[in-house]
Amino acid sequence: MNNLNNTYDAYDTYDAYGTYGARHVQQETAVGAAAQILLLALLGTAVGMGTAGWLTGLAFALASWAVLSRALQRSRLPSFGPANRVTLGRTTLVGGVTALVADSFSGTPPVSLLVGLTAVALLLDGVDGKVARRTGTCSPLGARFDMEVDAFLILVLSVYVATDLGPWVLLIGGMRYVFVAAARVWPWLTAPLPPSTARKTVAALQGVLLLVAGADLLPRPANAGVVMLALGLLAWSFGRDVLWLWRTSRVPRTTLARAAVREPVAR
Repeated sequence: MNNLNNTYDAYDTYDAYGTYGARHVQQETAVGAAAQILLLALLGTAVGMGTAGWLTGLAFALASWAVLSRALQRSRLPSFGPANRVTLGRTTLVGGVTALVADSFSGTPPVSLLVGLTAVALLLDGVDGKVARRTGTCSPLGARFDMEVDAFLILVLSVYVATDLGPWVLLIGGMRYVFVAAARVWPWLTAPLPPSTARKTVAALQGVLLLVAGADLLPRPANAGVVMLALGLLAWSFGRDVLWLWRTSRVPRTTLARAAVREPVAR
């Protein structure tokens, strides 16, 4: 009977802790959305942003808050964590870049401002991972959060550069989303990939090369060459991973199981 009471007490403690943690996490995500709206207001005042920029920035802030809140509810993390706060700060900057890019279709926002926000967002990429490892707060949600912010920034930058160089630049921003859509048709694409320094390097270079082209510091042919280099590297990286996944999917499960038994697991 005492054991049963202890079990119920432990459950009540966990439930209260989980409820408190969920409420605290929701508050932090709301602060993040408020920060995005505040940055949007500052940008609107500084550059006289038009309707397209305002609406796009607000839509990004609300959408990112809703998606992140839903993901946090499902993950039931007891706290938001310092690494996720860094990523949320990057999300705020990406929201500002998104608003400026949308405004560029009807106005001429300062290129220096867009480049500055993008550069800071790119410099902070990787900081959240280091913070997570040092604080022992690594989580699948944090990794996915970081990846989605990176992917969306690349998409926005490719849209901006495409207005000058042509729609073919959108292949850079859209490639990852095409891969995700293809994985719904071919489930073997969802298998985990082995760690790769080359993959990480290519992914990091995409933002840098698109930023160089978007800054418009080089002649137009040179900018086109920079973006072609980015696209070529990305196509090579995705192609290599898809080929590895396809080859792995052709190996019978029994063969993989036998190989796992033969090879000792490193600890």
